[in-house]
Amino acid sequence: MRDVGPNNKTMGAGKPRPAGIPDRLGGLWELASDLSWTWNPAAPALFGAIDPPLWRRTRHNPVALLRAVGETRWRELAADDGFLRRYDAACDARDRVLGGGESAASTWFARSYAEFAERPVAYFCAEFALHESIPIYSGGLGVLAGDHLKAASELGVPLVGVGLMYAHGYFDQTLGPDGWQEDADDPLDPDLTPLERLQGADGIPWLASLQGGGRRIHIGAWRLRVGRVSLYLLDTDLEENDPADRGLSHQLYAGGADHRLRQEAILGVGGVRVLAALGIDPGAWHANEGHAAFMMVERVRRLMRDGRSFTDAVSRVRASTVFTTHTPVSAGHDVFSHAQMREWIGETFWEEFPHREELLGLGLHPDDEAQDRFHMTAAAIRLSRRVNGVSARHGRVSREIWHGLWEDRAAGEVPIRHVTNGVHLATWMSDGVAGLLDEWLPAGWRCGPGDEAMWRAARDVPAEALWRVRRRLKLRLLELMRDEARRRWPDHWPESAHLAGAGTLMSPEPLTIGFARRFATYKRADLIFRDRDRLLALLSDPARPVQLIFAGKAHPRDDDGKRVLQRVYEHTRDPEFEGRVAFLENYGLHTAHGLVEGVDLWLNLPRVPLEASGTSGMKAALNGVPQLATADGWWEEGFEGDNGWIIPPAPATASEAEVDEHDAEHLFRLLEEEVIPLYYDRPGAGCGDDAPAGWLAQARRAIEVAGARFTASRMVRDYARDYYVPSLRGDD
Repeated sequence: MRDVGPNNKTMGAGKPRPAGIPDRLGGLWELASDLSWTWNPAAPALFGAIDPPLWRRTRHNPVALLRAVGETRWRELAADDGFLRRYDAACDARDRVLGGGESAASTWFARSYAEFAERPVAYFCAEFALHESIPIYSGGLGVLAGDHLKAASELGVPLVGVGLMYAHGYFDQTLGPDGWQEDADDPLDPDLTPLERLQGADGIPWLASLQGGGRRIHIGAWRLRVGRVSLYLLDTDLEENDPADRGLSHQLYAGGADHRLRQEAILGVGGVRVLAALGIDPGAWHANEGHAAFMMVERVRRLMRDGRSFTDAVSRVRASTVFTTHTPVSAGHDVFSHAQMREWIGETFWEEFPHREELLGLGLHPDDEAQDRFHMTAAAIRLSRRVNGVSARHGRVSREIWHGLWEDRAAGEVPIRHVTNGVHLATWMSDGVAGLLDEWLPAGWRCGPGDEAMWRAARDVPAEALWRVRRRLKLRLLELMRDEARRRWPDHWPESAHLAGAGTLMSPEPLTIGFARRFATYKRADLIFRDRDRLLALLSDPARPVQLIFAGKAHPRDDDGKRVLQRVYEHTRDPEFEGRVAFLENYGLHTAHGLVEGVDLWLNLPRVPLEASGTSGMKAALNGVPQLATADGWWEEGFEGDNGWIIPPAPATASEAEVDEHDAEHLFRLLEEEVIPLYYDRPGAGCGDDAPAGWLAQARRAIEVAGARFTASRMVRDYARDYYVPSLRGDD
């Protein structure tokens, strides 16, 4: 059986520079072709200065921008000394990020673990969120994976990412007049991205293949450069493939169980084979969620092909594998029948895998009475020496869920640990807040790992200075919402009421609360609407008004989630709310930045313990936005009493309806008695420019706690120290 295409270690020459860019500014194309520009402080402002209206229209996509700029403008820029100085500074910053030699040797990983820098860690995930122009993500899992790559690049962790190339994206969201979510393709145009297609020997478009459904499926690959890290995205949309197989990589989380099974085989099996074809030999392997479990099974198969016994192969795979679970409920994990396994991917493994029952046994769950299903998470746990949840609470929940795999142990003794998620600071902290912290934190704080002592200096930031920055960020959010309304009004909105519902009537003065999540029922976006009269009193109080901004998508097949979204949307069209409830359509990375930066308070209301971690509140906190949330996920360990507000847990014996009633009551009580009074407690009554000192103390503490404990830098250092290096070392 032939596993891979001809060996091809070349990484692609990159896309040719557009002809109009002058040689003096040629580095702009290199800057745009590597996603490290997204955390280069000088780069976004540089691109924005080229053509500000075009920069907004392209939604901050530098590749699309550079392809559209005219010759006259290029001549002006090439003669502009001020622009040239900014250009040189941005290119110098990029060289420092990507440089080899002393620069590479000075990274945290090189200083700490130089002996393990040769063989990379392979990081597999079904989705990655890196930029709005590459819509291969649905939400939190993808954002977490993208931030992981960025932090690994900064820290010098030798890591390669593996995912799928969803040419049709996730989906473009439009709300009908009744608020029902309508889903359309969100196609990805590679020419307007930094994606580079890789080729096999002699220019063939595929690098690997596998057998599935009685057919050979060829797998191509694209590369994205993310600083020092490369991300390889697998693609089956090739002429060599059957039409039914070309669509396997078209869309994220699309189709039924058979389709998803084959997608996960492409990711796991195909990913291992593509890395081998490229000459990449990982020393450790990290599966981010159970979608990638076939990566481990394929490695067992390859070891057996080379003469290892099944037991020895499993032991070797386990020793070098890390598995992270993100799902806190048993029903949320992928499960496939043995019949599906045999029909759709059995040939992939069994041509050289005689131990079929042992393979299927890797995915058995002891609570599955029929014992005829393959549980992806169970297989991933069995084939990983190091397993973790994504918050302290989620670690406890995961030990409860999976303790059946260790029948001789109590749940508390199950070897599942946790690494609490974090967010990439340079991506998610606004330039305004970062510029302010430059004045108060030690030099180099943006690049160093930092600690709680360093971040304590955030308390010294003057309230008035932070208030000015916060006001500018809110104005920028409102401008973003108006821009989005202008963009969608002509083609998507038949009624003028959509404009009010999009937030065009909102003012910078009221306390502005943001809620932006996937619209799953357990996240309870509609909890605040349980008491309409009480909410109306909050929103329409002339002395202390409040306004609400919602955003997020329901999964295309989640009608219950769509109904929650519809209920929320109905309130944006209620004239009694005076335009103080808005829904920002088609939520993505671009609008996420505006929301986490620009609102005053972040709201997160999952039913405990159904939120594994959550990271949106971390992003908001980095911008001085406190959070009000239930005691779930990261907030259970992140709440300090003076950096936001927490809804106390309902009694353990409460029903779901009673939990909702309890949480809604405490939500309103906190808003009425603590949050709103604190925001409007200002020394000059009636003067909107006076800084609310108590509120800004909470904002400073939010920055301090998030910066010290909830960044992707901290997270990736934890993985490297406690998971990657032991795996590279082969520790038991």
